[in-house]
Amino acid sequence: MSAVASSSSFGPDVRSFINSFASDLADGTAAVFAGAGLSVASGFVNWAELLREIAEELGLDVDRESNLVAVAQYHLNERRNRTRINQKIIDEFSAGHAINENHEILARLPIATYWTTNYDRMIETALEAVGKVVDIKYTVGHLKTTQRGRSAVVYKMHGDVSDPDHAVLTKDDYEGYFRDREPFVTALTGDLVSKTMLFVGFSFTDPNIDYVMSRIRVVLRSQPKQHYCILRRETRKAREKVASYEYRRRQQDYFVKDLTRIGIHALMVDDYGDVTRILRAVESRYRTRTVFISGSAHDFAPWLPDHAGRFIESLSGGLVDKGFNLVTGFGLGVGPSVIAGALHEILAHPKRRSPNQLQAFPFPVDDGSAPARRTLYRRHREDMIGKAGIAIFLFGNKRSARGKIVLADGVREELAIARAMGLHIVAAGSTGWVAQEIAAELAASISDRSKAFKKAFSVANDPRADTASIVKAVLVMVNEYANL
Repeated sequence: MSAVASSSSFGPDVRSFINSFASDLADGTAAVFAGAGLSVASGFVNWAELLREIAEELGLDVDRESNLVAVAQYHLNERRNRTRINQKIIDEFSAGHAINENHEILARLPIATYWTTNYDRMIETALEAVGKVVDIKYTVGHLKTTQRGRSAVVYKMHGDVSDPDHAVLTKDDYEGYFRDREPFVTALTGDLVSKTMLFVGFSFTDPNIDYVMSRIRVVLRSQPKQHYCILRRETRKAREKVASYEYRRRQQDYFVKDLTRIGIHALMVDDYGDVTRILRAVESRYRTRTVFISGSAHDFAPWLPDHAGRFIESLSGGLVDKGFNLVTGFGLGVGPSVIAGALHEILAHPKRRSPNQLQAFPFPVDDGSAPARRTLYRRHREDMIGKAGIAIFLFGNKRSARGKIVLADGVREELAIARAMGLHIVAAGSTGWVAQEIAAELAASISDRSKAFKKAFSVANDPRADTASIVKAVLVMVNEYANL
């Protein structure tokens, strides 16, 4: 997983989208519509390359054709069957391609609904790779059943490589779409009304876009819900005449305005790599809403156990009250208080807080060898920490095999994982032990932080500070990181 990314390098338009879409993700109302461009980085052909040989057989130049759906129809008209086209779909979209980073990011995000016009299986593969149960829909019959325990639904509105005979490709297919696949239109209608859709991998040159947009125009003809589309600005090609370039740019300007008319706001980028950067920033922004609390304590000295417990409960409750989600590994002496404080806040305000704001992952029991156990615990820690964007470290000690109280190597390992994953690190050094070590290391890296952050850092690491002040100080630091 890539490190936490910042959205500060983007313009205000993209930054606004990142914050808004992260909120939609947190609310469970975000959806994705993937076009052919999403899979090009994985080595799949675009429409023009798919039909290049087909066009040559007809004596046509695919680069001079603006309507590639018509080219597919011309081939069908001439051959009276689509065997050749079907074979091209099988050859080009079957196994042998690897998912790309955009697939990986979209799969990790808490998105339950994916729409695509692609025949390939990259989205499904990426979702399964992160352990999600996928319900795939590419025929009307599939819409009648539900995969039990599903984590995500992938609607393949133009079909799947496994069934090329029924892939939507020719003019006949598109013209009969509302008749033959009306339930897909109905399902898409509902999602466009109730969810925020991010269109990725589309451009105004995509032959599918007109057909997709025609459906959206019918559905969202008045007061449409806000959706987003990432588009690359037109650039001048080598040896292209200025007049030709200006004409294409003008076409795109009109297209972007037309998208606005139907509720789709276009985010303009200069390079396809910017799409990945935006998706990274969305994931980062979403993850900073989740805080991982690391800590263990066999001995709370110099704190009294009850005093320490109330401090941890107050901190976790305060984080939930601020709208953060919590992840904890149920660390010795710390985990129970984290859970108690979070649950108290959630149960006290059931209309404002959700049980989903707390995720506890007790370490699995393992009777195997020490190396196997370390490997298992490492993977467990990586899974937990990977859900968060901020990590808070408290206390950090354990009883050794000889009965001595020593620094907790597990907390140190969680710090290393959090840093490797790019999480923002916060430590309450006033709790001592590993947390105090971490705070000392962080002292040299906060020079560019705000005055409020620096003051809070000082309080959180002052052993003489009272509990309420330390809790408030930690919340100030977390909040500054969360609002980058």
